[in-house]
Amino acid sequence: MALDRILLEDFRNHAATALDGAARFNLLVGENGAGKTNVLEALSLLAPGRGLRRAALAEMARGDGDGGFAVSARLGQDTVLGTAVRAAQPNRRVVHANGADVPAVRLGEWLSVAWLTPAMDRLFAEAAGARRRFLDRLVLALEPGHAALAARYESALRERNRLLAGEAEPDPLWLDGIEAQLARSGTALAAARRRLVARLDAALAATPAEPFARPAVAYASDTPDDLAAALREGRRRDRVAGRTLAGPHRDDLAVSHAAKRRPAAECSTGEQKALLIALLLAHAGLLDPARPRVLLLDEIAAHLDPLRRVALFERLREAPGQYWLSGTEPAPFAEILGEAAVWEVRDGVVERL
Repeated sequence: MALDRILLEDFRNHAATALDGAARFNLLVGENGAGKTNVLEALSLLAPGRGLRRAALAEMARGDGDGGFAVSARLGQDTVLGTAVRAAQPNRRVVHANGADVPAVRLGEWLSVAWLTPAMDRLFAEAAGARRRFLDRLVLALEPGHAALAARYESALRERNRLLAGEAEPDPLWLDGIEAQLARSGTALAAARRRLVARLDAALAATPAEPFARPAVAYASDTPDDLAAALREGRRRDRVAGRTLAGPHRDDLAVSHAAKRRPAAECSTGEQKALLIALLLAHAGLLDPARPRVLLLDEIAAHLDPLRRVALFERLREAPGQYWLSGTEPAPFAEILGEAAVWEVRDGVVERL
């Protein structure tokens, strides 16, 4: 199954855009600022979370619109997924499946969406939070319930932090209940990440070292086995700090260049991009082919030489999924043009070529 009949209404610079006849490879071409990435961002909202830009909802609504927007797509023959913001409630996102409202975290049950954007080229040099989000997106592709698990953990974490930062001493019994929930979801969250990283590292070890640099991955975690006890014992320390200092919200994904034995953060920008591509390709091999997967690759060919572009397209053909790619011109995608659906994007208007 794949996405098709994609509709964008008042989203970014797209007043009313429809993409019909999608293929396995889908290419958006146009000048910088035309609205290509906006289409990819719209597709990324068909997954749990804030999308590939992590933008506020108000930023996504078209400037000349009424403050709302809508995105929808057909998945296979029987399912229509969509998300919208209504003008009357600009800070509330509504998600629906076949016309029925559903929680956003359930989107992962229908579809796995991953992406690679130019902004991620320095993922390994950024703060750990960005890598945790990247890792959780990979876990979600294999375990759809991971989104709900992460949401429960974040909710309990916010509540504990709120109590710790208050002027009054928190009720110990109230903290007991919150910490029990935090420990249950946190332990399960860290375990899911560890499972994914172990499988991913094994898959990477079996991949060729060229033409993409082979990464080695590890889950860098200080989360204690008995998280509930650690939270209880750390209340005084955490109250002084005003936040929770133990748990999977402080863990990290450690990535290194296997051949050079060098942390990814110390590699060149080109090497870091190659490591990211290798990670995504290895991850694709872990997926269940029966579960729909969409990979969004924004400006993916911009910094790849012809050899690596051809290798990338060959690897994508071998992996299950539907691919949406963007670029300023078709030439770098010559290897897949014969099998791709191609659209030209101009100032928020999309035309099939």
